[in-house]
Amino acid sequence: MLLHHRFLSRSRAHPDRTAIIIRGASTTYGEVLSRAGAVAATLQAAGVRRGDRVALYLNNSAEFVAGVFGTLMAGAVFMPVNPMTKADKLAYMLNDAAVAALLTERSLAWVWQPAIRHCASLKSVLMHGEPLVDTEPGPPVGPWPAGLAEPPDDRDVIDQDLAALIYTSGSTGLPKGVMLTHLNMVSAARSVSQYLGLADTDVIYCALPLAFDYGLYQVLMALSAGASVVLASSFAFPAESLATMARHRVTVFPGVPTMFSMVLGMSGIERFDLSAVRLITNTAAALSERHIQDLRRLFPQARLFSMYGLTECKRVTYLPPEQLDIRPTSVGRGMPNEEVWLVDEQGQRLPNGSVGELVIRGSNVMRGYWNAPEETARKLRDGPIPGERLLYSGDIFRTDAEGWLYFVGRKDDILKSRGEKVSPREVENAIYALDGVGEVAVVGVPDDLLGQAVKAIVERTQDSTLTERDV
Repeated sequence: MLLHHRFLSRSRAHPDRTAIIIRGASTTYGEVLSRAGAVAATLQAAGVRRGDRVALYLNNSAEFVAGVFGTLMAGAVFMPVNPMTKADKLAYMLNDAAVAALLTERSLAWVWQPAIRHCASLKSVLMHGEPLVDTEPGPPVGPWPAGLAEPPDDRDVIDQDLAALIYTSGSTGLPKGVMLTHLNMVSAARSVSQYLGLADTDVIYCALPLAFDYGLYQVLMALSAGASVVLASSFAFPAESLATMARHRVTVFPGVPTMFSMVLGMSGIERFDLSAVRLITNTAAALSERHIQDLRRLFPQARLFSMYGLTECKRVTYLPPEQLDIRPTSVGRGMPNEEVWLVDEQGQRLPNGSVGELVIRGSNVMRGYWNAPEETARKLRDGPIPGERLLYSGDIFRTDAEGWLYFVGRKDDILKSRGEKVSPREVENAIYALDGVGEVAVVGVPDDLLGQAVKAIVERTQDSTLTERDV
C-alpha cells in the first residue's frame, strides 16, 4: 500500500464525488486524478525518475493537491515548501535536496526565479498562471499541465521508498529535511483516521497551510477516506471562514490555538449555522483549559480532540474527548499502532508520575534527516529490539498516576530561575485562568540575579480592564 493508492481506488470507484471545494468551485475525484496523472506524465517526460525530489512551492490550491498525487504517481518524492519562504531559504532547500523539478505559480515568481539560478540539479519548472514575459537564466519554465492523463504505472515503488521530504526548523538555524517513507505516512494517516473516525460523508475545512504536515494530512486523509475538503488560503478573516463552513455544512474543523482564539474573540458568532461540525481537532500548541471550555460551549455537538505531534512522525498522542472533563490539560496517550514512554537524562525508562523526555516507537517514525547524519543520530537512537530505532522527541512531558501525558515544554525552552526549572507552559496556563486575558506567551529573559527572569506578554480581551499589577 503506497500513500496514493487509496486515493486512486476512491477516484476510480466514485469519480463524480466532490474532492475539493475552493471559493465555491468544486473539483471531483475523477478530475483530481486526471490532473494528477497529467502532472505525473509531464514530470516523467522531463526526466524525473523514481526517488527524485519534486518541490511544491504553491499556495493552498487544487494545483497543490494534483502536484502531490502527481509526484507520487511518477514514483518521485514530493517536497512541500511554505509559500512564505524567502528566496535565500528556498535556494538552500532546493540545493540541499538536489531537487529535480519545481511545481510553482506565477504569483511567486519574484521569489523562485532568483532561487533557481544556481540549482544545478533542477531539470524543469512547471508554473501555474500567466506566462512570464521576462525569463531569467536557469532551467526551462513550462506551463502547468493542462491536459488530462491516466496515472502511470508505479509498480517499481515499494513502501520503503520515500514519499515526502518535509523541511522543519533546525537548531543550527538551517532547516532539516525530514525523510518520510510511504509506510511512515500511510501508518500515520491510518492511525489518525482511525481514532478520529473519519468517514466518506465528512466535509473537512482546511485553512491550515498544506506545506505543513497538519494541513497536508487533512487532504491526504480526506481523499483516502472518500471525504471532501474545503480549502482556504488562510484564516485571516474568521467571519468569512465561518460563513464558508456554514455554507458547505463542514463536519470537521482542524485548527491551532491562534485560530480558535480568533473565533472565540468574535461577536455575533451565533448568526452562523455550525451545527454540522462534529469534530474539532487541535495541535501545534496546547489549548488552555479556558479555551477548551469556551470551545465546547460554542460547539456543544462537537467532539474536541487535543493532540500532540511533530513532523518527524506526524502524530504522537490524542486525548479522547470523554477525558476532557477529567484531565483537560492532558494531550492523552499514544495513538493506535504506536508506543510512547518517558526517559530520564540517562535514557532510563520512567514510571508513571514522572517528568522526562518523550520517546516514540512505531512505523510512523521518520527514516531520518536528509544529508544530516549527526542530527539523525541525536534524534533516532537504538531501541530495545536489536536494529530498531526510536525517536527522541526533545520535548519534556509529565505523566499522572494512570499514564496520561501532559506537555511541559521543549528541552531547550525550560527556564531556570533562581536555580529552579520553570515551564513556560505552566505559567501561561496560570495567566490564562485570569478574566480578561486573550492570549499570552511566556519567555525567559537574562537576569543578573535570577539567571533568567520569567517574562509574560499578555494580550487583553476587548473591553478588559486587566492591569499588569493584576497579572
